[in-house]
Amino acid sequence: MFSGNYNYTRDGSNQALNRLAAYMIAAGAQVRVYSPTTDTPAFVPAGDLVSAPSVAIPGRGEYRLALGLTRALRADLQRFQPTAIHLSAPDLLGAQAGRWGRKQGLPVVASLHTRFETYLSYYGLDWLRPSAERYLDSFYRGCDRVLAPNAPIADLLREQGLGERVRIWGRGVDRERFSPARRDTAWRRSLGIADHEIVVAFLGRLVMEKGLDVLSETMIRLRGLPIRPLIIGEGPARAFLEAKLPEAIFTGHLDGETLGRAVSSADILFNPSQTEAFGNASLEGMAAGLAVLCPRAPSTSALISGGEDGVLIEGADAKAYAGAIQGLVAEPMRRLRLGRAARISSARYDWSTICGSVLDVYRELGAAPEQRARSAA
Repeated sequence: MFSGNYNYTRDGSNQALNRLAAYMIAAGAQVRVYSPTTDTPAFVPAGDLVSAPSVAIPGRGEYRLALGLTRALRADLQRFQPTAIHLSAPDLLGAQAGRWGRKQGLPVVASLHTRFETYLSYYGLDWLRPSAERYLDSFYRGCDRVLAPNAPIADLLREQGLGERVRIWGRGVDRERFSPARRDTAWRRSLGIADHEIVVAFLGRLVMEKGLDVLSETMIRLRGLPIRPLIIGEGPARAFLEAKLPEAIFTGHLDGETLGRAVSSADILFNPSQTEAFGNASLEGMAAGLAVLCPRAPSTSALISGGEDGVLIEGADAKAYAGAIQGLVAEPMRRLRLGRAARISSARYDWSTICGSVLDVYRELGAAPEQRARSAA
């Protein structure tokens, strides 16, 4: 497996990859992961992790860019003798690993985790998008299978010419960690939240491509209402949000039970990001029984039936978001009804079943014994 960030920061992509690796190991596979690393990893990884030479990305020092498939990494691959190659990032390391796998006659599978081409708009680089899209098209055309996170993105990839190569690998959610039962009124009060206040939570990395400009503008429009913004996460754009929203509560990075408690203790989850390939944070809010508010995009449309188990808004319209939140505040029964329906919908996303679908793809390509796939089901 080749990753751009397997465990040195925590995000939805590497959490899914680690879940998959752990599932594969439990099914009897040997998993070796090649990724940039740091001296301060965010968590213990699943599988054998081999450090790939890398440099910090200018302006985003928390992320690293692999320098490619070096001679040492090629020698390590030869010793390991893989039966399949899994690429999770379309970077230089992933591209060269894919070419190596094809030369060895191995099946090459790529999983799509992030819509990287959409990031360019947030950094004034729209003019690069056509080149980026051509590169991504070439990268995925070089793979035997491409794993899309949901049906809308799978359809988009098929329309772009990938056809029968496309399969779906969704994401799961821990419905015990994120649950209405985790709601903690005492914890809310300890943060200075009054019982009558509605907590609007944002969950994710604090980076501009997560729609933080829309988040801040929306919350500013809602000042004067009994609303408290709760910002769960950490990242380089924290100072931007702190300056815009001094009334907000910032928890920093949370994990495990503390993360589940924080999300489940909110009332509304607001995820304005339009760059998500799946929407892990939205699904976690749904499992926690929150009314979830998102932009209408392929990822969110696959998760949420607008008006039934969440609210979808067209585009990046802060005025429309503010109006939707104001409506949810004014109609507590509707808010609760959406949250209950979201909790029910989240039951479709079981990690074991979802990871088993990837094992089926490996089996389809002849990289995993059929009996192993059956025993892991």
